[in-house]
Amino acid sequence: MASLGTPAFRLYILRHARAAWAQPGQSDFDRALDDDGFAEAEVIAEEAADQGYKPALIISSTAVRCRQTAEPFHRTVSEELSIEYVDSLYSGTVDAYAELAFADRPETSVMIVGHNPMIEEFFHRLVGKEIAETAVPFGFPTAGLAILDFDQRPTEENHGGACLAGFMMPRPAH
Repeated sequence: MASLGTPAFRLYILRHARAAWAQPGQSDFDRALDDDGFAEAEVIAEEAADQGYKPALIISSTAVRCRQTAEPFHRTVSEELSIEYVDSLYSGTVDAYAELAFADRPETSVMIVGHNPMIEEFFHRLVGKEIAETAVPFGFPTAGLAILDFDQRPTEENHGGACLAGFMMPRPAH
């Protein structure tokens, strides 16, 4: 269980915001956010920044909808925030997500922006079935952001001990 104060490592898991249906002849990879999705991406970035959630590095799928979801964090967190776009988050396994999230790097807070079902499976693996199903009883929503804290720096081989520090979903702007 993570202690109060600054965690040794913080992982943010963000599912891309709502995407439009593919147009005839358009690949799934090239699907963009719809109007609601653009709003969700902006709102979740602003709400995260307002709560003091500021990753040092974002690693995003190269798919258009993930790129569009990650981009608002540039404006709300920092123009210097590095975003790495990685192909393996598009069709990779949960192990690929873990490999990227827990790679040996200087940053102590990393955000992964990816797709279901891998986002949800990765979340379940890290916090356990009971906590995951309590936090997201109807599945990991679009633009849902899980904040996980670790008392010890996790590695690809040993990433147990995650504590769910928070879960955010964009509130609809009415």
